[in-house]
Amino acid sequence: MAVSDPVADMLTKIRNASQAKHEKVDVANSKLKLQIVKIMKNEGFVKNFKKVTKDGATYLRVFLKYDENQAPVIHGIERLSTPGRRVYTGYKSIPRIYNGYGIVIVSTSSGVITGKKASEQLVGGELICSIW
Repeated sequence: MAVSDPVADMLTKIRNASQAKHEKVDVANSKLKLQIVKIMKNEGFVKNFKKVTKDGATYLRVFLKYDENQAPVIHGIERLSTPGRRVYTGYKSIPRIYNGYGIVIVSTSSGVITGKKASEQLVGGELICSIW
């Protein structure tokens, strides 16, 4: 069975591994997924990541982050724009996730950035996902 939405597959793997309290999770590599994982690391949702090669294929190994009580830092991940229903927004109407505690990741003409940076740069784009 082919995955029709690779980004949603990656987000689901990270969400499930986080809830199951795994130390790390491997997801297939792509430029968009790499940018999303970089943002997650910069915003403090994952500990670290690195590229690994297994059986000739390149994967992103994402190391998950937990608080001092071993509760996952990621409380939820939601895919906003899907291949069947694209969701675009202007910079004025980028949603705030949990009053600023979460982030929204936006694909803009200036790259894949957080919703806050997109608002500051006055650019809109496609809403990829929200993380809280």
